[in-house]
Amino acid sequence: MTEASPPVQPAASLDYHVAHVAERLAAGPLGELGVRLEPRGDSVLLTGTVPSAQCRDEILSLVREELAGHPVHCDLLIAGTSSPDRGEDLT
Repeated sequence: MTEASPPVQPAASLDYHVAHVAERLAAGPLGELGVRLEPRGDSVLLTGTVPSAQCRDEILSLVREELAGHPVHCDLLIAGTSSPDRGEDLT
């Protein structure tokens, strides 16, 4: 007797879950409209720019929790918010 493999979710189901998570990100306390979630086969790619490392970690945690069972690849950039170290030369 062979062990049965877990059922594979169809691509449409993953697309639905990705859209749901994107809406949750946009409407939730993180309010990150600049973050994109893109299904890539059985995995998901996160892209965009966020204001802090903490924000990136919270988004990544939420997405991994919501899309458990699917690999999540993170390509989120952290916006540089530090002040310049010298003045700008205007000519």
